[in-house]
Amino acid sequence: MKYDLVVIGTGTAAMVCAMRVVKAGWKVAVVDEKPFGGTCALRGCDPKKMLVAGAEAIDAKQRMTGHGIEGGLHIDWPDLIRFKRSFTDPVPEKHERRYEEADIVTLHGTAKFRGPDRLAVGDQEIGYRKILIASGARPIPLAIPGEEHLIDNEGFLELPSLPKRIVMVGGGYIAAEFSHIAARAGAEVTILQRGPRMLTQFEPELVSWLMDAINRIGVRVITDTTVDAIRERDGEYTVHASGKEGPIEVAADLVVHAAGRAPAIERLDLEKGGVAVENGKLKLNEFLQSVSNPAVYAAGDAASNGPPLTPVSSHDAKVVAANLVEGNHREPDYRGVPSVAFILPPIARVGLTEAEANEAGLKFRTKCERTSQWFTARRVAEPVYGYKTLIDEETGKILGAHLVGPGADQTINIFGLAIRHGLTADDLKTTMFAYPTGASDIGCMV
Repeated sequence: MKYDLVVIGTGTAAMVCAMRVVKAGWKVAVVDEKPFGGTCALRGCDPKKMLVAGAEAIDAKQRMTGHGIEGGLHIDWPDLIRFKRSFTDPVPEKHERRYEEADIVTLHGTAKFRGPDRLAVGDQEIGYRKILIASGARPIPLAIPGEEHLIDNEGFLELPSLPKRIVMVGGGYIAAEFSHIAARAGAEVTILQRGPRMLTQFEPELVSWLMDAINRIGVRVITDTTVDAIRERDGEYTVHASGKEGPIEVAADLVVHAAGRAPAIERLDLEKGGVAVENGKLKLNEFLQSVSNPAVYAAGDAASNGPPLTPVSSHDAKVVAANLVEGNHREPDYRGVPSVAFILPPIARVGLTEAEANEAGLKFRTKCERTSQWFTARRVAEPVYGYKTLIDEETGKILGAHLVGPGADQTINIFGLAIRHGLTADDLKTTMFAYPTGASDIGCMV
């Protein structure tokens, strides 16, 4: 059997590209070794936000106690997981049905290249004119003794019950988000961070303010620490690490891999397909096409060109679909893509950091302020609220925006719109936003 296009993966990028290409009359197949739906819908952002909803209720009660709210409240973890599954469980069948209704062939199994125009899916060999690698990401191997004892984000989101003592190896998005959920559900959480601070993707001032919220819920953060090994005995774990002041041992009932992710391409036998790889990433041109096999394209986490975010996967897929159907002419545009760590309160960014702007030699002014006294924070008794903005001195355009506090995950989208469409600080100052909202604070931030 030969297809015009075979898509490896069934997540956001796969769905968007396959649906657009099949409408152009192409014969399309999708293949996945996991249940159909991809990371975001099944193992990432969507189910995570459903657990965050439980943590939000606890957080609101804790903040507002003594301000008109009293009474007990707790998370029933098994019930919260059942609520999450009410969304995730139907996803594979729904996705497969959508593909089949669009006359897209669905294949289950591990895809492996057998040549520059051939692919094996289990015992079946198929041919293709073009191929899209949209296989998502996987946890980075840590190469330490006892690594097999770690669970990843997928395992955490399926926990039938919540262990009492949890260690997060790493201090990025996964560690920050999961620790906030687990701590509010009653777990004792320790984060072991390799570098000097958590959430290095965000501005240091805002992260320092956020640490007040992390400390408030009792999460223990140990920085400048390298995990050396994980030992198991009688169902309990000891995490051995090296810190600035010597060896560290942390007892745990669960150890979570939160040390970063990489493109999930290691099982594809790329060398047999003539698909070049460098430092664990596909070598692509400006059209998201393999530099060594022109039949091969990539999108989303597998492409690893833009930020590892669901909107980027969708954007990449649209670019690839246009290039497949009409010939190479579109390049991805990652301007103004917001990124949020959904902790409580959330921290968000879009555009350049101050360090990136300085490295680019740009002339800009910076506004940075912790604004716990503003109404947006005071009305919900949240002491962590603030911003940092970067504005081009010559044009007045927004170069970067960084927010932490109530509503930051929503307000950041306004700044994303401004960056993508070249709006200036004056444009934002003279815009009338609904009041009182997080957006109505923007005029004072620029």
